[in-house]
Amino acid sequence: MSIGIIGRFAARIITAAIAFLLFWSAANAEENWPRSFTNVDGSQTEIPAKPRKILSTSVSLTGTLLAINAPVVASGSAANGQFFAQWAAVASERKVENAWPAGKVDLEAVYAAQPDLIVVTTSGAGSVKDQLGAFRQIAPTILVDDGALSWQGLATELGRATGLESEAAASIKDFDAYVAAARAKIKIPDGKANIISFNGAGQSNPIGRATGPHAALLSALGFDIEDPDPAWHTQAESRDDFVWANYEHLVDLKAGTTFILRVDDRKAAAFRNDPVLANVPSVKSSHVYGLGVNSFRIDYYSGKEIVDGIVANFGH
Repeated sequence: MSIGIIGRFAARIITAAIAFLLFWSAANAEENWPRSFTNVDGSQTEIPAKPRKILSTSVSLTGTLLAINAPVVASGSAANGQFFAQWAAVASERKVENAWPAGKVDLEAVYAAQPDLIVVTTSGAGSVKDQLGAFRQIAPTILVDDGALSWQGLATELGRATGLESEAAASIKDFDAYVAAARAKIKIPDGKANIISFNGAGQSNPIGRATGPHAALLSALGFDIEDPDPAWHTQAESRDDFVWANYEHLVDLKAGTTFILRVDDRKAAAFRNDPVLANVPSVKSSHVYGLGVNSFRIDYYSGKEIVDGIVANFGH
């Protein structure tokens, strides 16, 4: 056997050994209990064993928990008392109980669910962080900020807390492959695109920033996102996801393609037919599209819906 063949054989053995060690390390990490979780406020929560019954206190967290196959037994819902449509069928299939609508904590429902892990967010209408003390009397409770994370980042954090690191990584890999496959099916219009949550005259009309989650998804599909002027922002604190702009600034946008949040193509007509916006480039070129009725928040499920809509409009 030549030295070259021996060298290649040895290299293969080393590569296989490294792969095995990485797999073993990941598997071992997932079974390492108890474990300590660092909450977003810097405190620590000890989780004694791999959770089997998780209560999600916010509807904004639940989609990501479901995407990593976490054992969710109950969840808070939206203000209307319903789960988000993009994953409601999954929740029904897995028999997730509706614990309460946003803003109305029911501690009796928490006791009834008998959770061994409670997940709380600091962000949005579903935040019930003022009840942390009560929750921690019932079960280990972790605190995250889903508003500051992409769904992928949230999945990674929740994977660490629940011992589902591999499932979190698999869901992200599956999503990335879905996006890559879609990109190969579409033809991107020339020029830039922008993203608007259109509310009309007299109201703020948030415009997606190039650093936001919606822009990240559209960029992964091949679009070049127009970043709005930060000086248009009307809120006290700056944000990485949206510039909350007055209606009058919409006429200053330059992109030739516009995506409207929270609506389908039919309801995007409200933007197209607004006479004040008649000279906006995307309106003049008739390149205004709805990003989908569930596009207000991107998770594993709504993200795939957005991708499907893009393929439907731009497929070749």
